[in-house]
Amino acid sequence: MAKIKITQVRSKIGSTERQKKTLTALGLKKVNASVEVEGTPQIMGMVGKVGHLLKVEKL
Repeated sequence: MAKIKITQVRSKIGSTERQKKTLTALGLKKVNASVEVEGTPQIMGMVGKVGHLLKVEKL
């Protein structure tokens, strides 16, 4: 699997509780926080659900 870098670019204020928990599960707590993870189907599904709050880069 390829590594991807996920950066939170928008606030989770105003998002649903489920979206907030998805961001936490991805390891994102603050705006401009970044994590590097494997691009598994499970991770890509979570990114798809909160993609409007994130920036995704392939490494």
